[in-house]
Amino acid sequence: MPLTITSPDFAEGSAIPSKFTCEGEDVSPGLAWSGAPSGTRSFVLIVDDPDAPDPDAPKTTWVHWVLYNLPADAAALTEGVRSDLPPGTREGVNDWKRTGYGGPCPPIGRHRYFFKLYALDAVLSDLGKPTKAQVEAAMKGHVLEQAELMGTYQKGR
Repeated sequence: MPLTITSPDFAEGSAIPSKFTCEGEDVSPGLAWSGAPSGTRSFVLIVDDPDAPDPDAPKTTWVHWVLYNLPADAAALTEGVRSDLPPGTREGVNDWKRTGYGGPCPPIGRHRYFFKLYALDAVLSDLGKPTKAQVEAAMKGHVLEQAELMGTYQKGR
């Protein structure tokens, strides 16, 4: 069975409810995964938006959330998770230069948000408060499998 990631809050390719955005409570959606390959020692979760700032003329990928060293026996994150992350989980910094989840807040148009889960054959060393690029560099050569969930969002106001 391949690695899969889902959310009870939105389906693949559908709109992310405003509760999980800057127009709502700005809390993380619930996430669940299954099908970790044999030899998985940890997971990495990266949430980003490749459509920033404008989907018609994207210039950058905006990073919304970086988690690493999620334990191999973890299979979910509850809605609004903050300090109650699974034991051993470390946080990287997003593009607001802070740790934690930062929800969709696109300046224009409908953006795509990718929740990317990586199963690793290693537990990464303590990277402090790394950027997405630093986590990606550290996990290079250790990715057993990847799964992703994509949701979209466009501001209502």
